[in-house]
Amino acid sequence: MKRAAWLFLLLIAILAVVPAGNARGPIGALAGTVLDAAGNPVSSATVTLQTSDGNHPHLTRTDADGHFQFTRFETGQYDVRAQSQGVFSDWLKRVSIHAGKTTQVTLHLPASTHQE
Repeated sequence: MKRAAWLFLLLIAILAVVPAGNARGPIGALAGTVLDAAGNPVSSATVTLQTSDGNHPHLTRTDADGHFQFTRFETGQYDVRAQSQGVFSDWLKRVSIHAGKTTQVTLHLPASTHQE
């Protein structure tokens, strides 16, 4: 019984010291909305977040209301853009993620340039 209690306490101590996820430093989040050229929310758009040096891309999709969120990211500067049906927003460059905060952005998709 003592051994089980000791192992349990050891596990609790390890979990208290090891940070969750892949973050190595202070963490924050980025959230936002993707809108089409008319200002309507875009569902199922793919949103890409990557470090400002172009590395470590992460992808997510917007929900039915055009909202997306990236959680538990190290503080720093990131680039973000959206894509839906072959149409891409401009990159938002050097978006800052701050410790303990959620940075909000809005991405705008241009009107489609091809005829259906």
